[in-house]
Amino acid sequence: MPIAGELVTETLGYDGGRHVTAYVPPSPPEAVVYAGDGQLVAQWGEALEAAAHVPPTMVVGAHRPADETRRLHEYSPDFDPERFAAHEEFLVHDVRRWARSRFGVALPAERTAVFGVSAGGELALALGLRHPDLYGAVLCASPGAGYRPSRPLPTSLPRAYFVAGTREPFFRENATRWADALRDAGADVVMTERPGAHGDAFWQEEFPLMVTWALGR
Repeated sequence: MPIAGELVTETLGYDGGRHVTAYVPPSPPEAVVYAGDGQLVAQWGEALEAAAHVPPTMVVGAHRPADETRRLHEYSPDFDPERFAAHEEFLVHDVRRWARSRFGVALPAERTAVFGVSAGGELALALGLRHPDLYGAVLCASPGAGYRPSRPLPTSLPRAYFVAGTREPFFRENATRWADALRDAGADVVMTERPGAHGDAFWQEEFPLMVTWALGR
């Protein structure tokens, strides 16, 4: 079924030209979610429209590179800190500036979340922990293990919602490790398990629940 909102894709200057896609809801956005893996923005918009009681939410995603190793190095600060830092600068400054100038969206941290699945979940965690003044919540599905909690964690922490599948023990362990560490550090944390393996439909089904929890109040 065609979505009621609008999908807008443009190319920004990072890395010789990187696509960014935004899902713009039919009603003026009351919340915004930033993400990597921008190729998936259409399905996240579709999931929001299929759900009830979700606030009008814009989703802005920077597309990932085709090479998986480059993606991992951009998404996790521990593999290639220099490449991660360049990608972080792109997301935190250029992509947010584009959303503000293109759509007039400049919402406070309590109306802004950062989201990701798998390696994108690591990216969401890294951005949320490094910039809690910009992203009030981290929405993380089945994160990889390239980025792990450090001790001590920052004193200012975003709220966090984790989901993992019952048939993906490696990723469920990673999500649980982060959830426990953040909860122990005083953060507001939800950890949910759903039937499924890595990449199954529970990711898309959980996304509206994550948005409602983080941005619906």
